[in-house]
Amino acid sequence: MPEHAREGTGQRVNFPLLPFSYIVGQAELRRMLAVAYVMGSSVGGVLISGERGTAKSTSVRSFAYMMDGWIPTTLPINATDDRVVGGWDIDSLMSGNPQLKKGLLQLASDTGFLYIDEVNLLDDHLVNLILDVVSTGVLVVERDGIDDVRLDVSFMLIGTMNPEEGSLRPQLLDRFGLFVAVEPEEPVDIRTKILRTVLRFDIERNQPRSQWIDDGRKGDLQTRARINAAKKAVSQVRMTDETMELCARVAAEFEVVGHRAEIVMARASMAVTALAGRRETTHRDVRAIARAAITHRRRDAAYMETFEWSDKDQDLLNQLIPEE
Repeated sequence: MPEHAREGTGQRVNFPLLPFSYIVGQAELRRMLAVAYVMGSSVGGVLISGERGTAKSTSVRSFAYMMDGWIPTTLPINATDDRVVGGWDIDSLMSGNPQLKKGLLQLASDTGFLYIDEVNLLDDHLVNLILDVVSTGVLVVERDGIDDVRLDVSFMLIGTMNPEEGSLRPQLLDRFGLFVAVEPEEPVDIRTKILRTVLRFDIERNQPRSQWIDDGRKGDLQTRARINAAKKAVSQVRMTDETMELCARVAAEFEVVGHRAEIVMARASMAVTALAGRRETTHRDVRAIARAAITHRRRDAAYMETFEWSDKDQDLLNQLIPEE
């Protein structure tokens, strides 16, 4: 993997990242990133909700760097349609040889990831456009003076949001495959480990060579190999009738809107199976993914500011899929 890269360009810059292996806590977030990567566009990416300082951006960037060797292409909140989709290159227009300039969606296809920080503050029409491209794998560039250009694109979509700053419309929430709510780690020993890791990284990142960082990169290589192996093997996973029925029952009992929840639950549970090195889904695979597939699709999600998963919700899930 290249040492460092500028977002969306592939150029090297001095931007070291904490190895993904050294991220402390946020186990659910780390697991859902792996699941979404294994399943690709058939799941529809990950929406991460959490307050400031909960390692959302750090986890996303470190995961993308681990998997594809680049910092993810990042879409700014004030992005224009031309910047997102692509348009005429101004310099080429001035020279009389007009050329189309790649938009962020094409750059994301080059780097493998599109990261939207504070996606809830992005214009709805841009969010909808991006989600359409993710689901179809086709980007249509429409510009005056040329025939429509259709491009095949593929990337993993990751959005983060601070619920204190508002939510997404329910229709857009539903289009994200998996939802993860992250909270600050409460145990003092975990918080101490986080602090120790951050302070050590501050020192090690400035060293000409750091064995500690090298060891973290080696851990990342092992994790990447396991995830890539699961991505190759997931097509061989068999979804049993029992687990299909369980996905449907969970969606019905939680009164989710539409049928996307059980579809995502089924596909994502296959990724869990593949990551575990197995070839047939079980109820524990569905249990591992259920919360991420249904939290943002419940009928009352539109009125929830924190997407709380209550004790009552957990009790219902435990009744439907008891822990082993």
